[in-house]
Amino acid sequence: MVTNMNHISRISVFIQVVKHTSFVGAARALGMTGPAISKQVKALEDQLGVKLLTRTTRHVALTEEGAIYFDRARKALEDLSEAEQHIQELKAVPAGKLKISAPTSFGNQFLTKPIATFAARYPDVELDVDFSDRRVDVIREGYDLVVRVGVLEDSTLIASKLASCPLVLCASQTLIEQYGPLTSAEQLPRYPGLVYNQHSQKEEWRFQKANGEIQTQTLNRNFAANTADMQLEACLTGVGIALLPIFTVYPYLESGELIKILPEYKTYPESGIYVLYPQNRYLATRTRLFIDSLKAASKNFSWC
Repeated sequence: MVTNMNHISRISVFIQVVKHTSFVGAARALGMTGPAISKQVKALEDQLGVKLLTRTTRHVALTEEGAIYFDRARKALEDLSEAEQHIQELKAVPAGKLKISAPTSFGNQFLTKPIATFAARYPDVELDVDFSDRRVDVIREGYDLVVRVGVLEDSTLIASKLASCPLVLCASQTLIEQYGPLTSAEQLPRYPGLVYNQHSQKEEWRFQKANGEIQTQTLNRNFAANTADMQLEACLTGVGIALLPIFTVYPYLESGELIKILPEYKTYPESGIYVLYPQNRYLATRTRLFIDSLKAASKNFSWC
């Protein structure tokens, strides 16, 4: 089998074509021309004696043999990259690019200072920070780690919990005075509700009673927003009842500006704040140190 550097280069080109599902996308990513990309893939197919891709004018797709080869080849190149990275970091201070994503509201409130402190401490690490409520594809979009708030989902990613983050049903004193106090969950549809409309969020509150019984109650959707900040402001103004993460409402519950509704019930399932990152046998030093810095910062979260 051919194992020279040209062969490895062709494999890298092939992997980029598959990731971008086109020769044009791969060419743009690698800084090459489309014909050069096509030539490299054709040479790889000739070496292997199989067709790896089916081509149309706008799209490429893996053949059965191509899918098998892509899976193995990608893993092999990742192993090589990890080994090289490990060697470099053993002899130097943490360096390289670190691409991270975090929810907008939580990031702005609690991560800006830890991230800036980390950047000052490790100037050779190039940070690429994305505060967005969009649910990024960690692997496909090349993120080293993401911070997510919510219920931990089944995933191939490794998760490390930073803190608990219960969702709190709350309202302003003005709203309660206008509509009267709530004494049961069944009364919720009588009150205007503020709904988070990202990630297919439903207008429902699922909660657990003290006896362990789990129930669901529909909120009366009167106002929808795609950020916790907008929901919070509407809630403080008396627009409606909101189900918000504790990090957003904690100061206002403490000051009395917001009231916790039906405090004897707990939102179910439990919500938390997590760092998630891809499964690699070797975790880059810069990634490990960054996770450690977030864990240290989480010890100062006011609600914990």
